[in-house]
Amino acid sequence: MSEDLVELTAVEQRRMIGAKEVSARELLDAHLARIEAVNGAVNAIVALDPSVGRARAAAIDETIARGEDPGPLAGLVTAHKDLTETADFPTSYGSPLFADHRPAQDCLLVARMKAAGAVAVGKTNSPEFGAGSHTFNRVYGTTRNPWGTDRSAGGSSGGAAVALTCRMVATADGSDTGGSLRNPAAWNNVIGFRPSIRVVPRVGPGNAWMPLSTEGPMGRTVDDVALLFGVLAQRDDRDPMQIVLDVPDAIVPPDRPLRVAWSPDLGLPIEPEQLAVLAGARTAMEGLGWTTVEATPDLPLASTSFRVLRAWNVANGITSAFSDRREEIKATIQDEIRRGEALSQADVAAAYAGYNDCWLRTSAFFDDGYDLLACPVTQVAPFPTEWEYPTEINGIALGNYIDWMEACWRITTTGCPALSLPAGFDPAGLPVGVQLVARQGRDLDLLRAAKALEEATGLAVRRPPVVAAVSS
Repeated sequence: MSEDLVELTAVEQRRMIGAKEVSARELLDAHLARIEAVNGAVNAIVALDPSVGRARAAAIDETIARGEDPGPLAGLVTAHKDLTETADFPTSYGSPLFADHRPAQDCLLVARMKAAGAVAVGKTNSPEFGAGSHTFNRVYGTTRNPWGTDRSAGGSSGGAAVALTCRMVATADGSDTGGSLRNPAAWNNVIGFRPSIRVVPRVGPGNAWMPLSTEGPMGRTVDDVALLFGVLAQRDDRDPMQIVLDVPDAIVPPDRPLRVAWSPDLGLPIEPEQLAVLAGARTAMEGLGWTTVEATPDLPLASTSFRVLRAWNVANGITSAFSDRREEIKATIQDEIRRGEALSQADVAAAYAGYNDCWLRTSAFFDDGYDLLACPVTQVAPFPTEWEYPTEINGIALGNYIDWMEACWRITTTGCPALSLPAGFDPAGLPVGVQLVARQGRDLDLLRAAKALEEATGLAVRRPPVVAAVSS
């Protein structure tokens, strides 16, 4: 029974809670058993504290017994990304600077999930300060890909993606600046959804006007993602940039064929094995009756704008209070801080203007009659865990630690909602995702399209070898 429960989708687990076919305590016990069996091999969940989950599960069961509404996420086991502030668990940001940090209160995302009935048991591992799409740090170590444990799990929401694909949690949150929801989802055969900027409100410390970063949901199915998205996307008038979206109870596929702009490489170097799998995703789209047309948005200012705004944000972010301890931070972040400190006001102003240019060009691109843009999530397969990042693709040298994932952060500069959907597996058995992108603000249309393609491919049910080994 325990094995069967964790294999169910989050939506089905929530249905069973509501129908009193299973208790929150039983769901928690099933997931804790899976964590015990698998987490040692992948190191996805950190700061594990089952006592927190047991108290929450008991409270949910008592709420149901009283005939009260336990919330839309009632009983769903989760663990929060270690970049999110949590009062019940430490928040290290993957950095020795915060190894013993215990926040006084939950951030908005965590508070919303808790109020909705989610049962948190710990945190999910992240790279130091979320920088670099490979999940390793000196506080908790390296998270390994369950489809090949000698390979990277991606990042920065790598722990969340691994916890989902291993069925250690039913639902998971993440965050994304340059691909941190999308890249690890692609490498773990799950879904990572970067919403339109500020559909998920941003409240708290930091630059409220920064257009690059957002929190968002991850899940094993589109319906699971939409369930959490409905909780995260509630309005909050403290966010000056918020976009209010009414997320429906059910996501249904489009009622007409779509016209898709198909960009096999976004003009970037891509490993041939990635392209081969993505070709299958295009075939699946055409099998649905969708029209695919090869087209790529022209974004000449995307690279400079993203690099400048990212460096400026890092230099003026959470690390700025530790200028006397900078040597304790990993070298790539130190370099990013130095780049940010060297920027002028004119540099930042030009980067914001460039971001606006990317937005306008993408809007005009969709005006040509496209419902979606489909393109790669990842330019390379999961690389060996001992690498910090790839330094070349197809013999082309890369100059920076984020160059290998430009397929994601180029889309960030458009302000569009983007989703990584499982697309298949390469010859080594490692997952590949397709990136689906919709016009700014058309998040629900994106989810509907993803639902149709998900149903056509049927890839969500695949389990990684790490899980198959303990379940056989």
